[in-house]
Amino acid sequence: MKLFRDVLAATGYRTLEATTGEQAFELAFEHGPDLVLMDIQLPDIDGVEVLRRLRAHERTASISVLALTAQAMHGDREHFLAAGFDGYISKPVDVVELIGTVREHCDETLPTTRSSTR
Repeated sequence: MKLFRDVLAATGYRTLEATTGEQAFELAFEHGPDLVLMDIQLPDIDGVEVLRRLRAHERTASISVLALTAQAMHGDREHFLAAGFDGYISKPVDVVELIGTVREHCDETLPTTRSSTR
């Protein structure tokens, strides 16, 4: 998480951090970020369940959510996209790919006002 935070901050993004699925949902609901980088394996509820909860609320339904996971087996990308994620990034993360993917999902015109949640 520290690497993602540091890379995104150095690129001009503001970040929020959550260590559990419940915290991620609460932060997204409260702050309405442009993008959520969602780890799939979380200590309480998994990222797929958090995504389901985000999509169920009008306030958070349109937030872009990227699956961020070490699950990189054949078919995993398709599985997570079918579950409703807007994109998929596998670990270990290529920093250049991470920045490019975040830019694809966020408005590039105001880099200091962009935010993401993991």
